[in-house]
Amino acid sequence: MTDYTEEYRKKRITAEEAAGLVRDGWTIGMDAALSQTPGIMAALCERAKESGLRGVKVQTLLDAYPFAFYADDSLNGSINGVSWFSSGGARKAINGGYADFIPGYYRDLPERIRANYDYDVFCVSVSPMDKNGYFSFGTVNSYSAAMLEKARRVFVEVNRNQPRAVCGGQVHISRVDAIVEHDCELPVLPPTVLDETSLTIGGLIAEQIPDGACIQLGIGAIPDAVGAALKSKHDLGIHTEMFTDSMVELIECGAVNNSKKQLHPGVSVTTFAFGSKRIYDFIDDNPAIAILPVDYVNDPAVICRNDNMISINAALEVDLWGQVCAESVGTKHISGSGGQIDYVRGACQSKGGKSFIAFPSTAKGGTISKIKSILTPGAVVTTSKNDVDYIVTEYGLAKLRGRSLSERAKALIAIAHPDFRDELRFEAKKRGIMI
Repeated sequence: MTDYTEEYRKKRITAEEAAGLVRDGWTIGMDAALSQTPGIMAALCERAKESGLRGVKVQTLLDAYPFAFYADDSLNGSINGVSWFSSGGARKAINGGYADFIPGYYRDLPERIRANYDYDVFCVSVSPMDKNGYFSFGTVNSYSAAMLEKARRVFVEVNRNQPRAVCGGQVHISRVDAIVEHDCELPVLPPTVLDETSLTIGGLIAEQIPDGACIQLGIGAIPDAVGAALKSKHDLGIHTEMFTDSMVELIECGAVNNSKKQLHPGVSVTTFAFGSKRIYDFIDDNPAIAILPVDYVNDPAVICRNDNMISINAALEVDLWGQVCAESVGTKHISGSGGQIDYVRGACQSKGGKSFIAFPSTAKGGTISKIKSILTPGAVVTTSKNDVDYIVTEYGLAKLRGRSLSERAKALIAIAHPDFRDELRFEAKKRGIMI
């Protein structure tokens, strides 16, 4: 067996040395969330402040770390972030005019990368090298393979806290140009608070989910509430974009065993994981968790191969046509499309499948209805009126798929907050869309 110890030693450098290799005008690629490299990025931002580095672009998605190029507009022109989705600091920087955004469906990113981009370096956080010279990508594998193909150089940041995903992405040391050791605790999401509204919505959706269904849950209180309400179910499966704490709980309590899945039976399928340390420990060396590329996991043609596919996602507002906005508040950017439409379509094409878009009926302390006559001017449509299936609030479920505009308006008004129903009814009649 080949001993890769010497090759590892020769390629090991500091984060500052890695940052020193970057040149003006470089494009740097990173995958989502915990696959990103905080040590290298911190050193790179410090170098930019000290040496006048210019024109560097860093592509990210769902940022888990507080990168300075998203937080500090004085780096504008030196290092600019370019987000495929945006969250946290990226959102602030995009709205502030010193970061950019690339619209698109999450499933399409590998194809977009292969067709449109070349990277001077691909940076990725990995678990320690195994005896065969391979580093695991750990919790994320969404488009790393595509970036590897299009990168001139590969810098890995070895973190002993990164789990080893035995059914996930890997890179061999022979493909690596620089190794930076940077042990840090992986970021965790704060636990959600399951209020009465979330629990009510979770219960309404859980009633629609049969034993043996295959589920996709998003992030937040409502998906977590659905997870809590599913603990009494049997033989559930998981095929999801994001692997969450509620899914670990469903597996450990026995509600999920993946036994009824038509595709990957016995295995939970995801493209990335993010949540608590409990998730990361669960993934480590676990062959029952497959972390696969997003162009496969989020392909509606793949999703629908599991019967009774159930998709649960969120929205910021919905109009009486059933158009779903999950990306902006008017013209203010909040996030990207992500995989919402991938799972809406995949679930609706599945035998017995259902798609739910769920949210509290109001915002800002009950002063704003999230069901509107028309979307806020400038709002971005994420899921179209032609794709939407169920809309859910704490006041009930509105089945929209296959229904007329008038039927949709009536169903949506019935689940709006009572304080806004008369106004919505007046607007609908005024516009002639409710007969």
